Amino acid sequence: MLKNYTSKVPANTSLAYIERKLVQHGATRILKTYDSERKRVTAMCFAMEIDGVDVHFRLPARVANCEQVLRANLTSRSRPETIKKMPAQAERTAWKIVLDWVEAQMAMIELAQIEVMEVFMPYVFDGKQTYYELIKEKGYKALLPGSKQ
Repeated sequence: MLKNYTSKVPANTSLAYIERKLVQHGATRILKTYDSERKRVTAMCFAMEIDGVDVHFRLPARVANCEQVLRANLTSRSRPETIKKMPAQAERTAWKIVLDWVEAQMAMIELAQIEVMEVFMPYVFDGKQTYYELIKEKGYKALLPGSKQ
């Protein structure tokens, strides 16, 4: 069963909680990026000082991907109103899952199980792409032992 697939928590509420959690853990700047066509938040960008360095992050919610998965899980018995409300449900579900993930990671940080960079390193953002996107673009070669990248 998919987590939060029936979430009633508005996306804006999840975003506000994520923002609050990030600030509680040292975020100094937070901004949201929007899909200009659908007028919905696509990512939350934030900065944190880590070991004296101002590090920027981009935390996405891939709502379109979420909607695709939710639609694939519909049955022939799904009601027409459920199908009609799918874009809004996907947005709620995607951001609620991001919130749950952020809360879990912050709990691990609070318990000294992990450090901020261990969790958020894939989301380090240079203004164009995340660290994960950079590594993926290069075919993950930088992750291999002895790589010169």
